[in-house]
Amino acid sequence: MLGEIFWDVAPYLTLAIAVVGSVWRYRYDKFGWTTRSSQLYEVRLLRIASPLFHFGILVVVAGHVIGLVIPESWTRAVGMSEHTYHLQAIALGTIAGIATLVGAALLIARRRTTGPVFTATTANDKVMYVVLVAAIGAGLYATALGSGVFGQAYNYRESISVWFRSIWMLQPRGDLMAEAPLYYQLHVLIGLALFALWPFTRLVHAFSAPVGYLFRPYIIYRSRGARHHRDVIATRARQRGW
Repeated sequence: MLGEIFWDVAPYLTLAIAVVGSVWRYRYDKFGWTTRSSQLYEVRLLRIASPLFHFGILVVVAGHVIGLVIPESWTRAVGMSEHTYHLQAIALGTIAGIATLVGAALLIARRRTTGPVFTATTANDKVMYVVLVAAIGAGLYATALGSGVFGQAYNYRESISVWFRSIWMLQPRGDLMAEAPLYYQLHVLIGLALFALWPFTRLVHAFSAPVGYLFRPYIIYRSRGARHHRDVIATRARQRGW
C-alpha cells in the first residue's frame, strides 16, 4: 500500500514543484533564465558535444512521448505489431540514448577542464548533471533489460504507460507502477527528481522559445567609416527588414 500511495502522490508533488518553481524563477530571476552560454571560452569540443546531446535528447523525448502517451491499441490499429514496435524502440532508443550520454559526458568534461566554464558552474548545475546522467543511464539499462536483450522482456505499455496517462486524468493508478520491475521504478524515480530540479538549474532554457526572432528586423552593423557613406544611406528609402 505504501508503494501505491507513493506512486499516486509523487507525480503531483513533482509537477507542483516544477510549475511553482518555474513561475518563481521567471518572476524573481528573469535575467538568469538562460543557459549562461560559455561558447566564448571554448568552441572546438562544444561543436561536437552540443549537437550530440541536443539531437539525442530530442529523439529520447519523442520516444518517451510515443511510448507513454500513445496507447498500445492505437499502434496496433495502424498495423504495427508489438514486436515491430519494440524493435524500432530498441534500435532508435539505444542509438539516441548513447548519443545523449556521450554528448553529456563531453559537455561535463569540457566544463571540468575549461577554467572559465568550470568557474561559472553552480552547485545546482553540478547536481543537475549527476541526476541527468543517472536518468539517461537508468533509461538505457531499463531498455536493455525490459526489451529482453539481457533478461526477460517486460511490456511497459500495459502498466507504466497506463499509470502515466492515469495521472493526467486525475485517476492515478499507483498500483500499476508499484508492480513494475525495480529498474523501471528507479528510472522513473530519477526522472521525477530531474523534473523537480528543473526550475532551479540551467535546464529552464528548454521552456524558452525565441518566437520573436521570426518577426524582429535585421540588426544592421555599420562601421565608423567616411561621412559620405552615411549620407548615401540617409538618402535611401527607409525599409524595415524581416
